[in-house]
Amino acid sequence: MSSKIDVSLSGSVAILRLNDPASMNALSVEMVEAMRAAVAEAARSARVLVLAGSARAFSSGANLTGGMVGEQAGSERDAGAILESHINPLMVALRDLNIPWIAAVRGAAAGVGCSLALAADLIVAGESAYFLQAFRRIGLVPDGGSTYLLVKAVGRVRAMEMMLLGEKIPADKALAWGLINRVVRDDMVEDTALALARDMAEGPTVALGLIRKSAWLATSADFETSLQAERNMQAEAGRTADFKEGVAAFRDKRPARFTGT
Repeated sequence: MSSKIDVSLSGSVAILRLNDPASMNALSVEMVEAMRAAVAEAARSARVLVLAGSARAFSSGANLTGGMVGEQAGSERDAGAILESHINPLMVALRDLNIPWIAAVRGAAAGVGCSLALAADLIVAGESAYFLQAFRRIGLVPDGGSTYLLVKAVGRVRAMEMMLLGEKIPADKALAWGLINRVVRDDMVEDTALALARDMAEGPTVALGLIRKSAWLATSADFETSLQAERNMQAEAGRTADFKEGVAAFRDKRPARFTGT
């Protein structure tokens, strides 16, 4: 595990923290590899994941001195190789998580750091947070799924504005656009994210995992495919102990005690 990634467990909530404040949590190869391992472990040991950064930055993007843009110079450089080997597998792992996850964003969420934040199921941002597609500043194209995530979240026109102009989108504007879920005081970001995570962790997390899976499917599937997926997932959810408990609690007029099974 990288020393620049901290992982802890608070009850049933896994907290994965990017911890390289000197670089504003710029992602190195080592950090991405550690994140993939931590995400896999969270899927086994936790019921919800929270991904957080530090006070000044969620993540400033790829560490350009950390092996993230290829080693060859000039026309021989393949800046896409690291996407294939590291970034894309991490993004797919986050998409395919069997548990819900939340991004807790303070300060900069730039470049692939912006991609990471926008891939979350819920995004809690501090008043200092901003979202930046910085790729044009170094002559590269958005990556980490940014083009897909932005167009799906805010539409082609606003996505184009972010990517072509490379302007900071402050938290209040991101909320108005529907890019994020909450804006709170900076000192309340992680408490808010943890409160949401604990609420979900006490819920029927098998069903919540299936909900997030069906939502991702719906971003690219046709209506009939979504209907069939819902039918299949409903059958799976209906076999869980949580469904039985939910029905029993409804009949007994009491709060349900879900176990995530």
